[in-house]
Amino acid sequence: MAIGLAAALVASVLFNVGIALQGIEARSAPRNLGHRASLLVLLLRRRRWLLGWLLGIVGIGPQVLALAEAPFVLVQPALAVGLLVLLFLGVRMFHESVGPPEVFGVIAIIGGIGLITWGAPGRTEAARSVYAAIAVTGALCLVGVLPLIVRGTRFDSGMLAIVASGSGFGASNIATKLMADDVAGGRYGAAAAWALAAVAIGIVATLTGMTAFQRRRATTVVPVSTAVQTFLPILLEPFFLREHWSAAPYGGAPIVAGLLLALIGTILVSRTQAVGKLAAGPARRKLS
Repeated sequence: MAIGLAAALVASVLFNVGIALQGIEARSAPRNLGHRASLLVLLLRRRRWLLGWLLGIVGIGPQVLALAEAPFVLVQPALAVGLLVLLFLGVRMFHESVGPPEVFGVIAIIGGIGLITWGAPGRTEAARSVYAAIAVTGALCLVGVLPLIVRGTRFDSGMLAIVASGSGFGASNIATKLMADDVAGGRYGAAAAWALAAVAIGIVATLTGMTAFQRRRATTVVPVSTAVQTFLPILLEPFFLREHWSAAPYGGAPIVAGLLLALIGTILVSRTQAVGKLAAGPARRKLS
């Protein structure tokens, strides 16, 4: 479990620094490219965005290792720890003050992960069935592609793009977990299918996420998207994984308490001006 947690923390830093670099470039791209493949084509030509994308790709390696070595309920919230790196960088770069909310947020994330680590069962989970896994992942994918379906209508809003991006990345995380399980079990054909699914929905989630950065402030995009992609899959976990919470200390109460603490800390830290400015870039403009 220690190896899995360490790998999750490395993946979290890579993912969060990468998304910050991508958000900076996305906000300067033409808004009429929102939810269009041409937006990604444009961003791929920008070195800073490309670096952020590469960091995200590299982060998949330690994420897979983490999911293979530690319970899903521990790996998912640990992916939010990278926000602390963004907070540190934002404070140093923009000389933002650190107040009680930021301090409590940091303590809540660290304390929450500590509680989950202590309370998590020692065994990793197995999928309930292929059909259950496909149903849960498919439902999140449907939410993830919704902005592309309603593009140009009155339902095409910035908040929908944020939730869809979080749902898409959540589906990608679940697919990555299932891929890791299939690799460990020697089911390489199924692992390849889940890998393709993770890549496909990850691309769509990146597109909707970049559009969200164009339409809403980073202090809204980062906390909502992070909370959705991190904690929604945990709520859905009983539907696609066989949990072993009965073997956890005190019936899993430390896990629940840790998840609540980590969620509160994630929202508090990601809503800070330091993190928002880092994700939005130095030249912020008024958005609708």
